[in-house]
Amino acid sequence: MPEFRTSDNLRLWYEDQGEGDGPPILCLAGLTRNSTDFDYVLPYLLGEHRVIRLDYRGRGKSQRSPDYKTYSIPTEARDVLELLAHLGLEQVAVLGTSRGGLIAMSLALMAKARLAGVCLVDIGPELAPEGLQAIADYLGKPPEAANLAEAALMRAALLSGFENVPPSRWQEEAEKHYRETPEGLALTYDAKLRDAVLEGGAQPLPDLWPLFDALAGLPLACIRGANSDLLTPETLAEMQRRRPDMIVGEVAGRGHVPFLDEPEALEALNEWTLLL
Repeated sequence: MPEFRTSDNLRLWYEDQGEGDGPPILCLAGLTRNSTDFDYVLPYLLGEHRVIRLDYRGRGKSQRSPDYKTYSIPTEARDVLELLAHLGLEQVAVLGTSRGGLIAMSLALMAKARLAGVCLVDIGPELAPEGLQAIADYLGKPPEAANLAEAALMRAALLSGFENVPPSRWQEEAEKHYRETPEGLALTYDAKLRDAVLEGGAQPLPDLWPLFDALAGLPLACIRGANSDLLTPETLAEMQRRRPDMIVGEVAGRGHVPFLDEPEALEALNEWTLLL
């Protein structure tokens, strides 16, 4: 199993697949998610690129931290740099979904030379309060479902902004984010992530625009779910004003976050990767 040890001695899992002439693509998932989030887009990337997927600390196959306060963007950004050191990589392009995009923007301030480009997926420097509240409502709570089939039906009913998604896709999503146990469904991440996020949310959100502006000069793309409740059209418009060269893809019938195998997402990704 591919894994490495962080500087605070946590075992983190990653997957390293494929090869290509350009910079490797590092896939960073959302807050509660893991490397399986990129299963849908992986076949479209592997033909031309080396693709690395990381499970953050406390998520997926990675070890849970004894100190939940280390579930923070600065620490997770440090973990990314330590993964690059472990792999001997000087530079990667980052495909960052939600939390992963925030980590990518943080890396632009911390270690910009390590970035070959960034693609933000349904995330920007301003986070809509209604989207944040929706995340807080489910964070750290196993679903009230008896099995994965029921959980799939619940995700289809509760996730706002998603249209024309086949039941098989919701079943796959349930299998990625929950596991069946004798006591019922369990989360595939540390429930203490809720404590880390809620305690952090007790303070006003910092101004994240300097992080976005730090991406200046890098090949940049943004893929937004057209029905997203986290990345608003107004924020996306300001991002485009500051970066007129930013590649933009809006995915119809999707909320937070697109699956990334939709035609609009693939078109934006193809255009972005040509610049790397």
